Amino acid sequence: MKNHNSCGLCSIALKDLQVVSGQDTLIEGINLEFHCGQLTALIGKNGAGKTTLIKAILGERPFSGEISYTDHHGVKIAKPNIGYVPQQMDFDRSTPVTVMDFMAAALGKTPVWWKVGGREKKEIQKALEEMECGYLAERRLGALSGGELQRVLLALATMPIPDLLILDEPVSGVDMAGLDLFFRRVAYLRDRYHMAILLVSHDLSLIRRYADRVVLLDKTVIAQGDAEEVYGTAAFRSVFGYLEEEAES
Repeated sequence: MKNHNSCGLCSIALKDLQVVSGQDTLIEGINLEFHCGQLTALIGKNGAGKTTLIKAILGERPFSGEISYTDHHGVKIAKPNIGYVPQQMDFDRSTPVTVMDFMAAALGKTPVWWKVGGREKKEIQKALEEMECGYLAERRLGALSGGELQRVLLALATMPIPDLLILDEPVSGVDMAGLDLFFRRVAYLRDRYHMAILLVSHDLSLIRRYADRVVLLDKTVIAQGDAEEVYGTAAFRSVFGYLEEEAES
């Protein structure tokens, strides 16, 4: 597969990141670095700070410490292009809006009640087809399955192609076939566009198959490395109650 190397970034570095809410420290002492062309998975129990960390990166949570973005020449980038796919999207499923109309409106190109122009249609259709869901373009948004909706949101998050793609438990409640297809499309984006991808997921087997790097959080980083390294640590056992090898035996 040809690598387009569209990413303008080289690395993202988090230094001494801390998020506090009232008297509670949600995350602290986060020191991480991840790179373009790399799928990094965040794992941990509920309340470990995974979503808090993502919201800090997205600018939705005040934090102390530093988040820096560096290009291939070692120059810091002030505003990288970040794509985001949430765990779920709340909307009225009875609304008679097609996928095409929704994406055009979300991109700010066309009000939802106006006809989508030819050029916009081609751009949206191409993004959908890259996520293997081009056939959904004229489908009513509310009629989509969970897996179909998440692939549509993934397509939307890649318009334009981001430097960093953040996925916050994007396939919660999706069946196994939909899970595998979603992860394959994410891996495709990483390989084709050399983008940095940060993923929160509870599916440890799919993380093992697709992630380049795994970070185990419990309000701070307690283990990191490739999946085999992290899944074999005492920290992993303390969080999940078993070693991954035991779960597969």
